[in-house]
Formats: sequence, structure tokens, C-alpha cells
Amino acid sequence: MLQPLLIAFVVFAAVMFFTPGPNNVMLLSSGLTFGFRRTLPHVAGITIGFAFMIGAVGLGFGTIFIAYPVLQTILKYAGATYLIYLAAAIAMSGAAPSGEGNQRRPMTFWGAAVFQWINVKGWVMVIGTITAYAAIASFPWNIVIQTAISLVMGTLSTVAWALFGSALRPVLTSPWAVRAFNIVMALLLLASLYPVFMDA
Repeated sequence: MLQPLLIAFVVFAAVMFFTPGPNNVMLLSSGLTFGFRRTLPHVAGITIGFAFMIGAVGLGFGTIFIAYPVLQTILKYAGATYLIYLAAAIAMSGAAPSGEGNQRRPMTFWGAAVFQWINVKGWVMVIGTITAYAAIASFPWNIVIQTAISLVMGTLSTVAWALFGSALRPVLTSPWAVRAFNIVMALLLLASLYPVFMDA
């Protein structure tokens, strides 16, 4: 195992996981809107879904996208469309009253896990992980190490962002303040689409 490269990958993973992106913005908004406990399936879906994605792509699933480049284009624009929908839903949401639990729900585990496959920042992370840091160890141990580190970093970052959102609940108590915050989060989510349209 190349220790300097391993350290470099940990730094890369920390930066990519903890900096704002679609997943973290949605977790922040969900933590504020629904609270930490109800956001946990969303947290688990992102963490496990992304780690699975790294493992699958690293073990050869990514060759499908090389063989059929049109799939990359389809995923890119499907992801952009879904993010626009999510941004609109976030912008229109306020804090969920306790009696409204059956009508309004945060993102589910499976919804969050599947979303990783159409998340532009997620693909940047996966490609960077698999290509730039492949020499961490011999195959397939490099993929095992990358997946394990991503699982740890993903857990830490998603929990932190969801907790940050839920910590804002006592501060943003009025419905208009929650709505204004969610509108800002929706705009940030839309801003994350910039790389998609710049590559068009």
C-alpha cells in the first residue's frame, strides 16, 4: 500500500464529501424541515448508496458507460431534471408540523441511494477516486480501501450536515424564516447544475 497516496486520497475524500453539493444541501434542508431523526434514512441512503457506487464502478460496472457514452448523457440530463424538481420542492417547503408526518416525508433510503447515480458531483468523485487513486493498493484491494474510506467519510459528512440543519430548528422558528432558508438552499442546489450545462 502506498501510504502517501492513501493520505492524499483521504484528503481528497474529505474535501469532496464535506464541501457543499446536492447531497449536503438537501440534507441541510431536510434536517431543518424534518429534524435529524426523520432525515436518517436519507443519510443512510447517501452513505451506503455512494459507497456501493464506488465499489460497482471500480469493479467494472463503469465499462458500460465507456462502451455506451450515450448513457452518460442520459444520466447527466436526467440528474439535472431531477435536481430542478428537488429544488422546486425544497423552495416550496416550510417546517413540517408534528401532525403532518403522514403527508410530508423526507427522502427515503432508496430514493437517496438511487439519486447517487444521477448526481453530477457524485460522478466527479467516483471518477476521481477510481482513476487518480487506483495505485493505493493492488486490485481489487484498492477498491475495497476506497469504498471503506468513502463509507466512513460519507457517514461523517452526511451526519454533520443533517445535524447542522436540525440545529437550526430552534433558531429559525417562524414559517417565513424556514421558507426563506429553503429558498436559499434551492438556489444553491440549482447552482450545482453549473458544470452540467457548461459541458453541454
